[in-house]
Amino acid sequence: MKYVSTRSRGAPPVSISAAIRAGQAPDGGLYRPERLPVFDTRGIDPDLELADLAAVMLAPFFEGDPLAKSLPGLCREAYAVPTPLVAPDPKHPGLLALELFHGPTGAFKDFGARFLMGALERTGGEPLTVLTATSGDTGGAVGCAAEGRRNVRAAILYPEGRVSAFQEHQLTCWGEPVEALRVTGDFDACQALVKAAFSDPEMSRRHRLTSANSINMARLLPQTVYLASAAMKAFARTGEAPGLILPTGNLGHGVAALYARSMGFPIGPVVLATNANPALSRWAETGRYEPAPSVATIANAMDVGAPSNFERLTALSPSEKGVSVHKVDDDAIRARITADFEASGYVWCPHSATAAEAYARLPREARDRRTWIAAATAHPFKFADVVEPLIGRTVEPTEPLAAVLGRPAKAAPMRPDLAALDRALTRKEPAGVS
Repeated sequence: MKYVSTRSRGAPPVSISAAIRAGQAPDGGLYRPERLPVFDTRGIDPDLELADLAAVMLAPFFEGDPLAKSLPGLCREAYAVPTPLVAPDPKHPGLLALELFHGPTGAFKDFGARFLMGALERTGGEPLTVLTATSGDTGGAVGCAAEGRRNVRAAILYPEGRVSAFQEHQLTCWGEPVEALRVTGDFDACQALVKAAFSDPEMSRRHRLTSANSINMARLLPQTVYLASAAMKAFARTGEAPGLILPTGNLGHGVAALYARSMGFPIGPVVLATNANPALSRWAETGRYEPAPSVATIANAMDVGAPSNFERLTALSPSEKGVSVHKVDDDAIRARITADFEASGYVWCPHSATAAEAYARLPREARDRRTWIAAATAHPFKFADVVEPLIGRTVEPTEPLAAVLGRPAKAAPMRPDLAALDRALTRKEPAGVS
């Protein structure tokens, strides 16, 4: 399997190892597989352990690459976390929540971050700097997965004043070789810096940069697995391909779902639930993609004005990329958290609540026709400052999240310009980098 750029400007096809190490194609595009494998899912046990399913699903993407022999071990490391599929309200069994927040940092990013860091350790070559922009959850997962690694370091850029208090602590509490950089700007400024650094050949070479955002294939591909697994379980119960409702900011989950559906897994309609940031909803309504400055919301991990993975979405064929989009503003998020807690006692985080609200807005015929799976992407404790006043009680952390609170935190302030980032990366190079 080879990987090509979404921009088709002459960037040569590369192996999965090279795509993972580079993070982004040299022409500024994103790597994507030349083709998507197709599975006969009738021969796959829907109750297969997640790590075993991952080894099967991801094998074609690693075919012919030195990492192929390490794939089973990578999958065991990345998927050693439960992903329960639960009915938030037993009175309405047509909606299931796929809980993706039981990992060490309480968000779905744990799966991809652990897979990526394990893959980077196994690709060989000289030490790397993993550069990532975060609007809230990615940075914590990357920091946790990178801590204690020997041949990589992680530099995490996050927007000052745009993340929750707990998220900021979780972004800034990791030890060597992790550094948190607090940027005076929004997430789009952080993401633009990452892209600019990759597009600067000298800077990229000098710091040996790679990415931990979902622009990296090793972050994106692992997300196909738990979506496919949940869909197969629901299909086995009902005989109807379930719909997926996915909170989305940078569009990684959306592309992962479309990949899994195109690979033959029983996934019905795919609904993208966004917050007030309008780029995707405008595209769905008008056919025009018009990035805009990001808008701050209470679902801050989705505060993205220019979703990077849109390039991968548009690279799919018309039959592959069919999605619908629901935009959910802060008032609707608050109302959904309150209403569902009062109805059943289930607590959504603000991001997951966008999916629950999108489900509630579906026509009754669509809700009744099939089971729907909403991705519950983060634990509500991470957003206790938003959630607790709405439900009138304390949200208890998981054990891993409680442990984070006892860690010391530190971050370095940084202006949103490339020269400042270059200086920050130069302050402390990983061993072996000159």
